[in-house]
Amino acid sequence: MFDQFVKDVSGEQMYLIFSLWIFLVFFVVVSILLFITKKQHVDRMSDLPLEDGTLEPTNL
Repeated sequence: MFDQFVKDVSGEQMYLIFSLWIFLVFFVVVSILLFITKKQHVDRMSDLPLEDGTLEPTNL
């Protein structure tokens, strides 16, 4: 089925397919990074805008 679709694709449509593949790869990579990121790191990053600039020891 996929072969029939690709056989009838003209030059301009290859850009559309290529951009779709880029989007899918980016989405999969971001999803994987989301699941493997440690919760401690996410909590630390979410607190950064609220800090007053003093350094506190952290256990990262």
